[in-house]
Amino acid sequence: MCGRYYIPEGNEFADINSILDFVNKAYKGSSALSKMKTGEVFPADIAPIITKDSPKLMKWGFEGFNGKGLIINARLETAAEKPMFRREFSSQRCLIPAGNYFEWKKDGAKKEKYLIRQSGTLYMAGLWQLPEAESLPLFVILTRPAIPEIGFIHDRMPVILPNNALEDWLSGRLGARELRELESGQLFFESVG
Repeated sequence: MCGRYYIPEGNEFADINSILDFVNKAYKGSSALSKMKTGEVFPADIAPIITKDSPKLMKWGFEGFNGKGLIINARLETAAEKPMFRREFSSQRCLIPAGNYFEWKKDGAKKEKYLIRQSGTLYMAGLWQLPEAESLPLFVILTRPAIPEIGFIHDRMPVILPNNALEDWLSGRLGARELRELESGQLFFESVG
């Protein structure tokens, strides 16, 4: 699962800065830009997302069943077949750029927050849609079973794409089976509270 992630601003992540520059110019003067979130991103926040055409601002979360709640993640194992995600899986894919994401380890009633990152930008695989009632597209993050190194924190994790698979994901050349076989790269983690 992925319930929060982090968009850094600074010299360490030049590719994220370029995405932020693009959306700042493309959405200049819009209310969406004034609501764009950097730093820690929560469900329902507006954030920069990459589509096959260009970076766009999108809101995190599909509307839940019968209009109740938000769906923020989609399971890789079932997204291609589930009615809520099937069309998006085949043609409306996106990348969610981040410096890191957060996950919580539960021990009874106690929760411990972990920061999980790579040595560079994380590109999480996602799906997007534009319902008629919305002014901005909506996105969800694809998740998969956690790799063994971080499985003690949570049993799920985002689908993290290596740089050489970004275009293949966006273009539709990678299916669920190929995504499961991709190595996401070395992940580093630390407890942050």
